[in-house]
Amino acid sequence: MESAIREVIIKSWPTLAVLVSIVVIMRVTVYFKSQKRDFIIHKEIFDLLFMIYLVLLFQLVTSQDISALHSTNFMPFREILRYDVGTRAFFKQVIGNILLFIPFGYFISSYCNIKNLGTISIVTLLSSLSIEVVQHFIGRSFDVDDIILNVVGGVIGFLFYISLNAIREHLPKFLRRDWFLNLLSILIFIIIVLYLIKIL
Repeated sequence: MESAIREVIIKSWPTLAVLVSIVVIMRVTVYFKSQKRDFIIHKEIFDLLFMIYLVLLFQLVTSQDISALHSTNFMPFREILRYDVGTRAFFKQVIGNILLFIPFGYFISSYCNIKNLGTISIVTLLSSLSIEVVQHFIGRSFDVDDIILNVVGGVIGFLFYISLNAIREHLPKFLRRDWFLNLLSILIFIIIVLYLIKIL
C-alpha cells in the first residue's frame, strides 16, 4: 500500500505543488483584500486536504496499471472472493479499494452535511460508477466489485464523520474552539507532510 501511495505522489507532485500554491495564494489574497477577521485555519486546511485527496484519487484511478489486460466484471463478489483473506493481493485489491474511499465518504459527508446512510451510499455509488466507466474507456477494466468496495469505504468514512461529530458535541467547550482546532489541524497537517516525506 505504501509503495502505491509513493508512486502516486511521485507522479502527482507537480500538479499538487501548483494546486497548493494557487489555492494558498488565492485564499491569502481574498483574506487581505476583504479584510476578513474570520480566517479559520482548520477549515482552510480541511479544504486543502480535500483538494489534495481529489488530485491523488484522480491520479490513482486514471494512470495505475493502465497497460493491464482490459476486462469487464459485472458479477458482484466474483473478484472479491477470488483473493484469499490475508494475502498481499487481498490487501491491495479488496482492503485497498475500501481504504481509498474512506476519505471520500468523510469529506463529502462534511461538505454536503449528509446525515443518513442512504444518501452517502448513493453519492459514493454514482461517483465510483463514473470512475469505473471512465476507466473502461481509457483501457482499464470495469469491475462492479470495485464499486461495491468503494461504497463500503464511503460508508465507513461517513460513519467516521458521524462518530467524530457526536464525540465533538460531548467534548469540553475549549476543545471545540477554533484556536484548539487550528492547532490540532496544523499538527495533523505536519504529520501528513512528514509521512509523505518519509515514504518518498
